[in-house]
Amino acid sequence: MGNRILRIDNVRKTVNYLKKNGLAGTFYAAAERVQEEKKADYRYQSPSAETLAKQREETEDYPYLFSIVVPAYETKEAYLREMIASVQAQSYARWELVIVDASAGDAVERTVRHMIHESGDLRIRYSRLSENIGIAGNTNAGIDLAGGDYIALLDHDDFITPDALYEMAVLVHRGRQEGCPPALLYSDEDKYDEGLKTFVFPNKKREFNLDLILSNNYICHFMAVEAGLMKRLKLRADYDGAQDYDLVLRVVDSLWAAGARAPQTARICHIPKVLYHWRSHRDSTALNTGSKTYAYKAGRRALADFCAGRGFKAEVEHSLHLGFYRIAYEPDLLGARRDVGMTGGRILDGKNRIFAGGCDEEGRCLFEGLPARFTGGSTHLAALIQDCAAVDIRCMRMREELQPLFYEITGLPYREKSLTVREGKEKREIRIADVSGLTCDEAGYRKLSMALGEAVRREGYLVVWDPGITIRLRVCL
Repeated sequence: MGNRILRIDNVRKTVNYLKKNGLAGTFYAAAERVQEEKKADYRYQSPSAETLAKQREETEDYPYLFSIVVPAYETKEAYLREMIASVQAQSYARWELVIVDASAGDAVERTVRHMIHESGDLRIRYSRLSENIGIAGNTNAGIDLAGGDYIALLDHDDFITPDALYEMAVLVHRGRQEGCPPALLYSDEDKYDEGLKTFVFPNKKREFNLDLILSNNYICHFMAVEAGLMKRLKLRADYDGAQDYDLVLRVVDSLWAAGARAPQTARICHIPKVLYHWRSHRDSTALNTGSKTYAYKAGRRALADFCAGRGFKAEVEHSLHLGFYRIAYEPDLLGARRDVGMTGGRILDGKNRIFAGGCDEEGRCLFEGLPARFTGGSTHLAALIQDCAAVDIRCMRMREELQPLFYEITGLPYREKSLTVREGKEKREIRIADVSGLTCDEAGYRKLSMALGEAVRREGYLVVWDPGITIRLRVCL
């Protein structure tokens, strides 16, 4: 692990981070990264031959065809072979691999045609493009050729696990039987360290989280979209570098019917399992996030487009971390979004650590115990706005029409108070619910918070946690 921390790519990233965020910000980021490296203990375990055989038998009669689209460009032969072999190894047999090649030379074509001839596998389809028209244009050429029910995207230098399509096919089958076919499916992923020849940094993702996707493209790999929707939306060349993010945002938008308070997110399905290996090498964004800085500007524009299209009054800002964004709503989140019923922030104790705030469905505080200056590891989730099960009743606000719920649960009329909070060198005023009439221990506050969150969500509204709102209580738990 030590070699990974000290390698030149990380040094370069640290220097760039220092220029952008200053000495203090860099110190906390580095400390957090070191802690993450120390506690990392991950081993990818491929399914056994017996398991894969059972998967083949289980899905033998499934009719769903998956088209995997791969835009290739001057791909190294070893990477190309490994990518193709990973698709051929799928336990789910109903697939086609569509490779569209924009290379100037013939090396990619020779390798692909040799593998087709060698294996006799006609599920591999190759198309040579007349010119390189960028990642979006090249991918769209493959989408046009795809004949499947679902279209999945795979980078030319990455590879997938042998059960990747099986896991997706099972969800498609279940969804269609229940009358709610998936529009978008996505899985967890890890990184393949090219130097150490091992799998590292598993990205265990959340179930679909609207405000989290409006902060960062946490979905990323492995992703498949219903073919009709994919062919209609396609990728947009103006967003090259963030074309996948732009696509996800437009899928979400397509599931948000006119006049509806919220999108039909039941059709966005997460598979909580690593199905995608993202290869880390010098030129890849997996290793060097600074290699494609234009991508982050494109991501910001995609978010701004989404907000404008939904009628949100908002400005999209870059966060401290490239690829992560904050939407500044006008006049505020409750005022700009009809789908949000309650918002809340985080509460710090006397040691400047999080001890209350957003809660998951089990009532656990998100990022409990994390130092205030830490951001939640390499994914920076602790710094991002995201919907959750509940927010702490001591640091929250409610939509006016829902405020009677506050009285039903607490026995107190809903009132607000103003607080002045410090953010770095700046001070600003916030308004939160006045709960001075409550006398509870921590368990009591947590119970009331969960009950209120459940009531708001039962009314069809989101509960949103905003870590940008921070208050401090002089307690140490």
